[in-house]
Amino acid sequence: MLSEAEYLECLQSERRRYAWVMQHHGGLTLVEAEEAALQRYPYEPEDAPYRGLIFHDEAWHWAMLAIHGDRYVVEHPELVHPSPDYRTLT
Repeated sequence: MLSEAEYLECLQSERRRYAWVMQHHGGLTLVEAEEAALQRYPYEPEDAPYRGLIFHDEAWHWAMLAIHGDRYVVEHPELVHPSPDYRTLT
């Protein structure tokens, strides 16, 4: 189980990555992308039963699902793996 500090660090990191993908691949403005990230990655209280479960897949995957749908892996196999630019995000 993640500590509160570790959880918040993961949450911020995944929000940042999700927003980047939504802006660079989904065509959203920075403000729209940040809002989408907040919606996709809401804060979950420490006692939430599945807190942090969303971290089991990285932001790239969740963003690709939002942009291209459930079949993105089949219809866009070039997007299965994150881009080199995405990988450089910290």
